[in-house]
Amino acid sequence: MIDLSSNYLGMKLKNPVVVSSSPLQQDLDNIRRMEDAGAAAVVMHSLFEEQIDVESRELNRSLERGTEAYAESLSYLPDMERYNLGPEGYLEHLARAKKSVGIPVIASLNGVSNGGWTRYARMMQEAGADAIELNTYYLATDPKVTGQEVEKMYADLVAEVKSSVSVPLAVKLSPMFSSMANMAVRLDQSGVKALVLFNRFYQPEFDLETLEVTQSLELSHSYELLMRLNWVAILFGHLKADMAVTGGVHSGADVLKCMMAGARAAMMTSALLESGIGHISKVLGEVKEWMEEHEYDSIQQMQGSMARRSVANPSAFERVNYMHVLSSYALDSRER
Repeated sequence: MIDLSSNYLGMKLKNPVVVSSSPLQQDLDNIRRMEDAGAAAVVMHSLFEEQIDVESRELNRSLERGTEAYAESLSYLPDMERYNLGPEGYLEHLARAKKSVGIPVIASLNGVSNGGWTRYARMMQEAGADAIELNTYYLATDPKVTGQEVEKMYADLVAEVKSSVSVPLAVKLSPMFSSMANMAVRLDQSGVKALVLFNRFYQPEFDLETLEVTQSLELSHSYELLMRLNWVAILFGHLKADMAVTGGVHSGADVLKCMMAGARAAMMTSALLESGIGHISKVLGEVKEWMEEHEYDSIQQMQGSMARRSVANPSAFERVNYMHVLSSYALDSRER
């Protein structure tokens, strides 16, 4: 009997497939369907820092700083009082979701400053969340802000939220740190239970007809998985915290690669938006079929088997491989 279970955030999951945060979770029926399709856990859609700002003035002052010079920039801020149910509505929805399914339900907080996060983290815990994921979505666009200041902001935020709750805490990071490995270790030492790699930044588009900067959303593709696999494989063995991969997980093969790199969970959303929630069962079927063909007894047996410290050629993750790939491409081009 093949064992698909995986341990993540101190919880034993029936398999490593977790639904990442998305608007799908705003519908309770969708969450039930995710469980029925085989999802091992669900990360709820995010409660945004801008929503919490309805009761906290700290962020409001930060957001409006500098907008006096460009009054129209105030219109870029969404009406967060109505968006996404609002803070109280979010907590009620979270409580209902927890009562509706038997799989772990992970709450999500999205923002970068302290503000009212600690208060709402406690309230999420009280609403029944099995864990909380901090979705730290931040682009340092101010040239005066140093990398050290950005890293301190992350560390301070994590420390403050962690001190306010007893449920496990995961941090969803971007790859945009000058020393990703050091930042991961720093957060690990703060006591977080998991790191989720990586947040996807949604880039604005330029409309050549209207000459406006427009908002756009493109779903992930499997090729985006490579950066995540590499960093999980590099960090595996250096952290106490679990690791999860998010962004680019679309198939059973993608899930297997995540596990072999050293992840404990493979998170997906784009694949479900494209193919429907039932796609989860297809992915799990592909995982099980591959394991049967290759005589693997369990998911845990393969976790970390292709991490940097486990493979015969660790240079594949280092600069020497960069030079080898470029030189190989040049040689192949000349041959043609």
